[in-house]
Amino acid sequence: MIVIIDYGMGNLGSIQNMLKKVGAEVVISCKPTVIASADKLILPGVGSFDNGMSKLKALGLLTVLHQKVVDDKIPILGICLGMQLMTKSSEEGLEKGLGWINADTVRFTFSSNVYRVPHMGWNTTQAVRQSKLMSGLGNELRFYFAHSYHVMCHDDADILARTTYAHEFTSAIEHENIAGVQFHPEKSHKYGMQLLKHYAFRF
Repeated sequence: MIVIIDYGMGNLGSIQNMLKKVGAEVVISCKPTVIASADKLILPGVGSFDNGMSKLKALGLLTVLHQKVVDDKIPILGICLGMQLMTKSSEEGLEKGLGWINADTVRFTFSSNVYRVPHMGWNTTQAVRQSKLMSGLGNELRFYFAHSYHVMCHDDADILARTTYAHEFTSAIEHENIAGVQFHPEKSHKYGMQLLKHYAFRF
């Protein structure tokens, strides 16, 4: 069973519906007991870094998440803010992140006014290595983005895919049982559905 973590920060229903369409067993919950019973987890997220970490703490989820992800090593997929929360810190706030990935979250900065923040809309993504999550989806993938910050990995081995918006940035990560995508698969039609199917049945 896949549990989508409900901490008040994401498009939970859209993710659940897409997973159900591909035949996955999935529930939405904020209860530690339900999360503890999960075979796989999804950490979605829309909003600010500090608010996201504060809500996870307020719901008492940090201990069970650490147990499941770090100790038990069950698969987890972070989406947008959920991926950023897996890093050590963010320029957006003062809270420490979950620290599961050797990375930090930084704001887009451009010398030209041509590129606006947030990066919003469809963009192509290039996988940089083989993975169970993205392999077989095609050479040029299109996903929907909506973000002002992006993950900067300190270990290139954790980078799964890159996207260009004025400059290259990491748009997907994978480290052992931990995966994350900066884009929104639940808003990305066929490519997003296929990626979630891969997560449900291959990752």
